[in-house]
Amino acid sequence: MTDKRSDLDEAALFFHRYPVPGKLEIQPTKSIGNQRDLALAYSPGVAAPCLAIHEDPRLAAEYTSRANLVGVVSNGSAVLGLGNIGPLASKPVMEGKAVLFKKFAGINVFDVEIDAPDVDRMVETIAALEPTFGGINLEDIKAPECFEVEERLKCRMNIPVFHDDQHGTAIIVAAAVLNGLELAGKDIATAKIVTSGAGAAALACLNLLVSLGARAENIWVTDRHGVVYRGRTEEMDRWKEPYVKDTAARMLSEVIDGADVFLGLSAGGVLKPEMLETMAERPLILALANPVPEIMPEIARQARPDAMICTGRSDYPNQVNNVLCFPYIFRGALDVGATAINEEMKLAAVRAIADLAREEPSDIAARALSDEAPVFGPDYLIPSAFDQRLILRIAPAVAKAAMDSGVATRPIEDMEAYLDRLNRFVFRSGLVMKPVFSAAKQAGQKRVIYADGEDERVLRAAQVVLEEGLAQPIIIGRPHVVETRLKRYGLKIRPDKDFEIINPEDDPRYRAYVDLLIRIAGRRGVTTETARTLVRTNTTVIAALAIMRGEADAMICGLEGRFERHLRYVDAIIGRRQGVKDLSALSMLIMQQGAIFLTDTYVSVDPSAEEIAEMTVLAAEKIRRFGIEPKAALLSHSDFGSRDSKSALKMRRAVSILREIAPDLMADGEMHGDAALSEDLRQRIYPHSVLKGEANLLVFPNLDAANITLTTVKAMTDALHVGPILLGAARPAHILSPSVTSRGVVNMTAFAAVEALQSQTPPLVAAND
Repeated sequence: MTDKRSDLDEAALFFHRYPVPGKLEIQPTKSIGNQRDLALAYSPGVAAPCLAIHEDPRLAAEYTSRANLVGVVSNGSAVLGLGNIGPLASKPVMEGKAVLFKKFAGINVFDVEIDAPDVDRMVETIAALEPTFGGINLEDIKAPECFEVEERLKCRMNIPVFHDDQHGTAIIVAAAVLNGLELAGKDIATAKIVTSGAGAAALACLNLLVSLGARAENIWVTDRHGVVYRGRTEEMDRWKEPYVKDTAARMLSEVIDGADVFLGLSAGGVLKPEMLETMAERPLILALANPVPEIMPEIARQARPDAMICTGRSDYPNQVNNVLCFPYIFRGALDVGATAINEEMKLAAVRAIADLAREEPSDIAARALSDEAPVFGPDYLIPSAFDQRLILRIAPAVAKAAMDSGVATRPIEDMEAYLDRLNRFVFRSGLVMKPVFSAAKQAGQKRVIYADGEDERVLRAAQVVLEEGLAQPIIIGRPHVVETRLKRYGLKIRPDKDFEIINPEDDPRYRAYVDLLIRIAGRRGVTTETARTLVRTNTTVIAALAIMRGEADAMICGLEGRFERHLRYVDAIIGRRQGVKDLSALSMLIMQQGAIFLTDTYVSVDPSAEEIAEMTVLAAEKIRRFGIEPKAALLSHSDFGSRDSKSALKMRRAVSILREIAPDLMADGEMHGDAALSEDLRQRIYPHSVLKGEANLLVFPNLDAANITLTTVKAMTDALHVGPILLGAARPAHILSPSVTSRGVVNMTAFAAVEALQSQTPPLVAAND
């Protein structure tokens, strides 16, 4: 555990330092390309919006970024897991919160760390920031000061002030409690609730549960000094007063008898198995201390098999994670110009989250990466943080509650158009790899074999894969070389202990591999002598043979050597899926503005119309595994019939074929690239196009166009390339490019592991044959 933590710490330090320090930068939203642009952006043009805002302050939402700008403010007095480390040391945490706001909800953030240890200074400093921000997110401020700071700021400021440590946690907890009690057939008005912990988060949870119908007389609060009872003097304040009890009980063990809900926001191990035995039937246990819960789920399950269990950890079901709500609550509040985040808005968020967990999985979610979509029940009381529908449910619910409760200054007139804007953001958010990693962790440790096992990038990726539980690596490489390089790079994993290693120079399966290669490729020019040489020298061949023997579930190669050479061996040994005429490749580029897929970027030099239609269908199938509905644009120098060249006619015919073989796929062409990415432009050129919104799958007429576009856009935008994803192979096999990073290897490992979960093709021969 210490070594693993040390590795993670080193990786985190490297991540924060390179390629530039920190996690944030400022990007302009307007182009300054000439003298006139400069005059409009600054002097003298800037005077016009300044004067307009001076006359009507509401216009700041139209002429500045304030309406989409949140201040994440902290004095660093209660940083999760680190304590009172001060404002400067808390900055990485606040930058991280800013990244989550941007990635999950498209909200811009300035992180503001203030040297203000006392309440008065905090309030004065934060209140003075109101002209800058559309909302304030208070973060990591210790109790009880955080209560008073928020209370006073809400009275003084005319923008939302939200202490996420309190209310974000409370909203998720409340949703879990509503659903847990429903499954247990219990009424919140009569449920007995017992807490361990009486800090900001715990008290906010209880207050919100009271708003939902829980009764204070049924709530028992304990902390490190024991039960909150009348007459107690240690760490008592007015915020605990509603839950004070006239009782002789002093310990958690004395008040948990008959409890329907245990809420832990305290310390690891405080809830003992014997205490669970006295709780009511089908109890709900929220053990939210991190990283060690008040009781580990497996221990709780052993003591009470009927219990429903939530933790704050990502490696167990029902993770209570604030990212489930805070970005989307602010999204809804900002979009209507709310002057506050009130109780009605919080309750709307609770119900939206609870209702989403009860919904049937959407078609897209069900067709994503996991064979079994989550279903409402004891292990799915609240949605996953990976659920892309969160923003589509919470933000509109919060916005509507703001309008209904009278705190919205810019009410939404067309809710359908608003939902459409949110839908477009979901795709542009660039979070498409989230469900891949989630599904890979549930894939049962699929075995992924790496042909280039001596490469530093593979070894670094293998350590991450093991730490994250994404797959079980199998490394092809000479043991002494692998050992030396692991030590040189400071990696802790070791052959035969953490991962299997195949030595190409001396493996007991050598003869079996040679025989299998001759059996598969003997009629394609592979002689016995050639087979012997390949099995000794070609690691891609070894990896493919291991796949065919059922000794691995997926393979990754291509970090060294030419793509077409690796492709030749993969095609010859693994072959194509039944019904597929030719292999092709799909690439995904994740950029700041979102993600987009391109095909065929590596295989087909000049595909026919039939091949283009086939690769489009195969690419769409892969895209759905990311939980995304594909929208394909078949690209050309011709724009809806403007040219009749051979290439344009080919793409036009491919569209016709697609309509026959995949009538449900949204696809159109031939068209220009800008028309594919702009519905407004496309409507002006051809208003009858079946393609709606922005295309997310760009299909190119030949390899030149696809590969040049991929490599140029990647270099110009510093995009992360995921792929190439090989399409049409009989078993999960991917040939990466020599420019891939270790991060890219990790991404493709997760994808390959999930593919292997769904692959039903049996091995060609038994592993012991």
